[in-house]
Amino acid sequence: MSQHAHIKPHALKFPGINKMKKKKIVLASNSPRRLEILKTFGLEPQVVPSIFAEDLPKGGYENKYEYPVATATEKAVEVYRRLVEEDPDDAPDLVIAADTVVFTHDDPNVVGYESTPLHASILEKPETREENLRMLQELNGKACEVVTGVTVVWPIISAPGYMIKSMDERTIVHFADNSKQRLKAYVESGEGLDRAGGFAIQGLGGLLIAKIDGDFWNVVGFPASSFFQMLDILAEEEEDFLAL
Repeated sequence: MSQHAHIKPHALKFPGINKMKKKKIVLASNSPRRLEILKTFGLEPQVVPSIFAEDLPKGGYENKYEYPVATATEKAVEVYRRLVEEDPDDAPDLVIAADTVVFTHDDPNVVGYESTPLHASILEKPETREENLRMLQELNGKACEVVTGVTVVWPIISAPGYMIKSMDERTIVHFADNSKQRLKAYVESGEGLDRAGGFAIQGLGGLLIAKIDGDFWNVVGFPASSFFQMLDILAEEEEDFLAL
């Protein structure tokens, strides 16, 4: 395979980072936020958005946290297989994919929401300002749980020719008791449109939040700390990790 330069000079010299040097790293996402988060920590992968339809049945899992992980896995495998087929001589060494889902619950003191029916607890991306306002009114003074599933795929010699490893990160976001005027002002900014949960914590939406329990970057769209820890574990414990 060709040598690639996806690791930037400011990246910390962790085992996982060192293992990725001169490897072809691909991000199976068109999310500018995920790319910017990775670049912040010294990884600038090639962007190849997945064309997976993201139509897995939301109620098809015993544990709700399996849903974003399953979607991330489908994205990663689709991109890996497609790139291998398009150019076997320059196939990716590592494909990274993620999927973020926002769950909500009436009780802001509850951290685990497994008892909540999956189909009733997912907050999708609002498409209109009216929908955005309704969503924020539902969250106001309460809590939501942001869950990101992350999957990595890399080549191995044995069938099916690639290995899959996944993880999920969970962060509780507590909304302040905002006035209706404040919620309307935020909605009018347009920032919350087409964002899971209808808000952007790293932007103006941060003014609506009282506190979070967990990883801030996870709420933005990618759990950087846990991801790089996973890479370190793979580098130290998986003999075939980026070995080809």
